[in-house]
Amino acid sequence: MKEAARGAANCALRRPGIVAGALLVMLSISSAGAQGNDADKLLKAMSDYVASQKAISVTFDSDVEVITSNLQKIQFTSSGQVQLSRPDKLRATRTGGYRDIEIVFDGKTFSINNKDNKEYTQVDAPGTADQLIDVLRERHGVTAPGADLLLSNVFDVMMADVIDGAVIGKGVIDGVECDHLAFRNVDTDWQIWIESGARPIPRKYVITSKAVAEAPQYTLRIKDWKNDVPADAFVFKPDQSAKKIAINELSDIDEVPQGITQAGARK
Repeated sequence: MKEAARGAANCALRRPGIVAGALLVMLSISSAGAQGNDADKLLKAMSDYVASQKAISVTFDSDVEVITSNLQKIQFTSSGQVQLSRPDKLRATRTGGYRDIEIVFDGKTFSINNKDNKEYTQVDAPGTADQLIDVLRERHGVTAPGADLLLSNVFDVMMADVIDGAVIGKGVIDGVECDHLAFRNVDTDWQIWIESGARPIPRKYVITSKAVAEAPQYTLRIKDWKNDVPADAFVFKPDQSAKKIAINELSDIDEVPQGITQAGARK
């Protein structure tokens, strides 16, 4: 980060109109480097707060960047909702230009509904919502980078391979003041904006994939954080015309169209 700041300053010397801005960036990053412990504390406070919420309902917007074969950066955008009732109820929807997906988990069975193709699959998976997220990733290839933010052990999972962390400063997301934190792993850099004050909820999350050419990013913006979930939210109700299939027959449900590789953000 310090090298990047020096580069910005050198460039600014050739363009006097932005010298002051570059110097301010250098000062803020230098100050942030001394606040690594504070970054840990703020992330831990967020983790403890999120884990204490027995019911959570949020809406979100997400952006996934991909790099094409001719090194063009393309972004794919989706919106959705997540509803969680600890320890063993989860419902998530994601609608984008290429997929309309719903996942419902009632503590015993998880259902994946591909609304575009009018097909769904159901699998027995008794356990907790935390365990389901691991099962979806490891066994079925259903990736959801932002899902870590709702785990009961958010801090341990997110900090497992961190090599550096800092408080960058303040930011404003949807009119709400947030603490802006930045962390580094070997293969990824990630940033998180946490609402300041008595309700330290995650507001924005960005993962930069350094190991992929052109460093594509995944961006998640969390909105409408509530703590009430309807009682019937976790009852799966497929369309009457939908066909039930085996999970290995399920069509691709990624938010990026098939045939495009080099996707960012798989922390």
